[in-house]
Amino acid sequence: MIFASDNWAGAHPKIAAGLLRHASGFDTAYGGGALDQAVAERFNEIFEREVAVFFVGTGTAANSLSLASFNRPGGVSFCHREAHMLEDECGAPEHFTGGSRLQAVDGPLGRMTPETLERAIGRFVPEFVHAGRPMAVSLTQATEVGTIYSLDAIEAISAVAKRHNLPLHIDGARFANALVALETTPAEMTWKRGVDIVSFGGTKNGCWCAEAVVLFDTGRANEFAFLRKRAAQLFSKSRFIAAQFDAYFTDGLWLETARHANATARLLASHIEASSRVWLAWEPQANELFAIMSRELMEGLTAAGAVFYPWNTPHGYTGAIGEEETICRFVTSFATTAEDVDRFGELIV
Repeated sequence: MIFASDNWAGAHPKIAAGLLRHASGFDTAYGGGALDQAVAERFNEIFEREVAVFFVGTGTAANSLSLASFNRPGGVSFCHREAHMLEDECGAPEHFTGGSRLQAVDGPLGRMTPETLERAIGRFVPEFVHAGRPMAVSLTQATEVGTIYSLDAIEAISAVAKRHNLPLHIDGARFANALVALETTPAEMTWKRGVDIVSFGGTKNGCWCAEAVVLFDTGRANEFAFLRKRAAQLFSKSRFIAAQFDAYFTDGLWLETARHANATARLLASHIEASSRVWLAWEPQANELFAIMSRELMEGLTAAGAVFYPWNTPHGYTGAIGEEETICRFVTSFATTAEDVDRFGELIV
């Protein structure tokens, strides 16, 4: 009963088979091969326009290089106070930009609002050299607490960013989970709503290690190529990342795995809703859910073989949590089975 993280899941068999299929023979290195080019064209098809795609090895690299591509002296990038790039990337975005800053933006349950973003940006007057100047805005989709920005919400955040001439970035480590939850298209969730650049994640959704930076302004591609190389993220055998994305996109596998992860999260939520000892902290929207239970029960479930994490109470949460209770995070994946979810459900009846 592994609900610790979708990072704990292995690779989908079809993606493993795709890697094996391309493991022999020769192909041009450093992204110049036929498979790399074919996958780049698939990204064009998925996003319904020409995009520039750069494979990288980790989501942290994707986020950091995305911000670095808009870097400026004294730069300040705005993200939610619980965003992964702020809380869990060890200062990498600041390091890769050579000293720009991340500015926390308030907002309930993982999502900044146009109003909180406007207030945060307003603290930095571009002409006031002492404070630094706004550089970019980043939102996480799906968020760190399993919530999702609606299409209208993305557009509203974009409107604020554009009013201040700031590019809008999406940290899409769980891009596919948000996409299928909204029942929309990649184009509708990104550039059609004013998004400029995306960290496109595959690792959490069935790949071995496949992440990409997607630029909608292809005119920035040449500069980004140098940033990626300097950051040691240009893989000589990049065809092995391409091979993962090739299998990931074939016959809609990436959407199938995301739907499965989201569906098992909903099944888990139904067991929690039926329990008298555990309750949902808020409604899950993708493949992460958060539940409140006693610490004693948490220890008992862990002893019984369930793997999950206690979690800090997120900003903006207004529910009641007792002194002997805690919020716990559960994450499902393409590899989560209904049987494991049902078995956990039996433990919390």
